[in-house]
Amino acid sequence: MKLENGPYSLSFRDGGVEVLKNGRPLYFNKRPLYVTVKTVSAISEFYDGVYSGLHASGDTVRAEGILTVPSGSAFSFADVYEAAGDGFKVSRNVKVLKSGDDLGFSTKVSLTMADSDQVRDYNCFAPGVWYKQNEFAPDDAFGKDPDNEYFWRMETRYALPLFAMQHIASGETAALSRWAADATLPSTDIARSENITDPKCTIGAIGMSKPEKMTLNYLYYGFAVRKPFEAEIDGLSIDYVYPGCDGQMPGSNRYGGLDYRSKSKTFQRINHPVKIGFEQNYAVALHFGHYGSFQSMMREVWRVNYARLRDRLFEVDNERHYRNGMEILNRYTRQYGDSFGLPFACQLPDMDISSVSFQFGFVGQQPGIGYQLLRYGDKEQVSEAYEKGVNVIDFWVRAAMTESGLPQMCYNPNIKGFEPYPHYIRMLADGIEAILDAYLYMRRKGDERPDWLAFCRKTADWLVSVQNEDGSFYRAYDADSSVRMKSKSNTPSVIRFLVQFYLVSFDERYKAAAIKAGEWSFHNNYRNMEYRGGTCDNSDIQDKEAGIYALFGFLALYDLTGEPKWLEGAIGAADYTETWTYAWTFPVRTLWPKHPFNKYSISGQSIITIGGGADVYMAACSYTYYRLYVITGDEHYLDFAEFIHKNTRQSTDADGSIGYVMPGLGHESGNFTSQTLQSHYHWLPWCTYVEVDPSSRLYDTFGGYEIADAQKLSPEERAKRNRIYETFGSEAP
Repeated sequence: MKLENGPYSLSFRDGGVEVLKNGRPLYFNKRPLYVTVKTVSAISEFYDGVYSGLHASGDTVRAEGILTVPSGSAFSFADVYEAAGDGFKVSRNVKVLKSGDDLGFSTKVSLTMADSDQVRDYNCFAPGVWYKQNEFAPDDAFGKDPDNEYFWRMETRYALPLFAMQHIASGETAALSRWAADATLPSTDIARSENITDPKCTIGAIGMSKPEKMTLNYLYYGFAVRKPFEAEIDGLSIDYVYPGCDGQMPGSNRYGGLDYRSKSKTFQRINHPVKIGFEQNYAVALHFGHYGSFQSMMREVWRVNYARLRDRLFEVDNERHYRNGMEILNRYTRQYGDSFGLPFACQLPDMDISSVSFQFGFVGQQPGIGYQLLRYGDKEQVSEAYEKGVNVIDFWVRAAMTESGLPQMCYNPNIKGFEPYPHYIRMLADGIEAILDAYLYMRRKGDERPDWLAFCRKTADWLVSVQNEDGSFYRAYDADSSVRMKSKSNTPSVIRFLVQFYLVSFDERYKAAAIKAGEWSFHNNYRNMEYRGGTCDNSDIQDKEAGIYALFGFLALYDLTGEPKWLEGAIGAADYTETWTYAWTFPVRTLWPKHPFNKYSISGQSIITIGGGADVYMAACSYTYYRLYVITGDEHYLDFAEFIHKNTRQSTDADGSIGYVMPGLGHESGNFTSQTLQSHYHWLPWCTYVEVDPSSRLYDTFGGYEIADAQKLSPEERAKRNRIYETFGSEAP
């Protein structure tokens, strides 16, 4: 008895199931009935068994069985398998038939790898959590310790609830994912601990495991309680565990006075009650494929699941949202002594100013906001905004330049001087691009600002002078040009500025530097997937924003040269970067009566660093993904561009109904993987900037604030307008 989908088939025999490709077994499960019980002594033990009955009906197979554990608890399983889309769907029902003295239980859908049982023989993909070998993740990250037995994480930690394993030698890949975004809230009156029972939890965990034939529970200080069991272990498997858990993770030394010298770990489990009549109902998708690279596997697996799980588009008026954002920036930009800028942070809901400090880019985005204000003020005849924008740019040009040519990064008006903040080239890129944009805007008005241009030129010359022989730049420098952080992974950050300053200056040195940086980035960021260190206040680990700036850089080189190589790099960076975005949704509660997540969904938020919290930074990319669609004709980029142009607004008071002091305000970031939001509940300037900036560029290029407006243009007109460098800086400086 079997089901087929392309070259792959599910075959049922001897009470088990196996996956074959053209007759060759790739994956199997000899004992698909699987239950972990939380015993009366709160130790987790697992048992498995075979199907005792199979029933075929059309294109489905129903597999059934009963599993009884030594305590007397008994569980009936009914699994329905069917071919669906590009893979298979497994729908499971588990019912408690008898209740012993067990305290809880969980079940698992699982397939064992036939080709190898060695963890490092596989590259893994979990969106925003695991890429390849997770070699650029922090030392304590999920997947870093190959000696672990349980690589399971709650699916709420994943930008899409999926986990894929690619056998490196063969390219064969198995991907396991939640079938539908139908999760509900867990119990809110209990705290999650090492091994809780929650009847309301409908979230699973996805990952892989290779357990020893021993139980595994950790006491509070990290000691592993283990005892042998009789169940057979067949090797390394890909797993969906329900309800979920967070498998082995490094423990923290919470009890500093305890002299425990072994390696501390944790393992947090959630169980359902062993109560007669209690039922589990969940469904998963299985996707199998062969891919020549990790990049192609990641792209295909993401897209297959995105198409099935993507949340609905949020309804928002993006022109009104843009104007609300500009009103926020105008209101909170002011003069502080001889400087102009916005507060560093304001607490919601009433914008209580908690810190005043100006950053050149990154979370402060002061010159970028200055450019947006002068542009908005000029176009909309808002003189206050225009004057503030000009004053912001003037301040940085007047005060920030150093003798070396590297601008200062962080000004504090309270001390009337600059803070000892590292000179990150990512932050440098943010600010210097904006000053160049402001210069060009004013020049088109007939208002030449030679000091603004000179500021940009001195920075461009500094970049040329410090560029490494291999084309790279270091992550951060000191004001005297000495190296502060030696990682080179942020090299793509300055490519777009070098390209654009070349178009303004006609100086071939800047073009050569941009191409040289592009070569390094192509081989390291793109081909080696070394997207790390993009966020200036995190360590040099894998993250989303490094991917964003690689996309910006490669696309700028393609716009300049038309060479397919740079388009390949841009597509690769785009495919990687979007996998950090929560495309699905699940309910989240907040601790504040005034918060958008009380009303809206979390979809559109994006994971910041590997396995970390989430923010709204993908809003910065909607214009770029739309431009990529116009170049490639790939309808997926059109869909994703519209998704992040709309759904990112869900973390804001988009229509004024949330109760914030101004419509359009939103929080900086948070962690909602537990389904309870943890957040600083504050606004930083970048939160609004990354929403107004792509909207203004969409309008300037395509004539509308909605992607749907741009789509009304003919394909020929869109392509013509998309050639943005044909007129960029074309007037003589």
